[in-house]
Amino acid sequence: MKHMLPVELQARLVAGDKLQLVDVREAWEFNTARIDGSKLIPMDEVAARTGELDHDADIIVICHHGGRSLQIAAFLEREGFSKVHNLTGGVDAWARSIDPSMQAY
Repeated sequence: MKHMLPVELQARLVAGDKLQLVDVREAWEFNTARIDGSKLIPMDEVAARTGELDHDADIIVICHHGGRSLQIAAFLEREGFSKVHNLTGGVDAWARSIDPSMQAY
């Protein structure tokens, strides 16, 4: 799997690249702070919801600090998804480097 820094994700979003942002945190976390355009699929639901993922898009897996998303990115690769990226540092790094107005938790 590939790793992506927040600044790289921001550049790809600005460029209009075909991305699917998958946030694997819990609903309360997603409601507290999220990257615009993210789809919430909590970690424990991913296996049952892989049909919602686009094999043709780069899938960016997001969590709070990057640990849960790393596990899910590895799982998705084992399931045959070839364009999977883990957002390094998660929404915490995004808030610190891209969007300081995002609520920290």
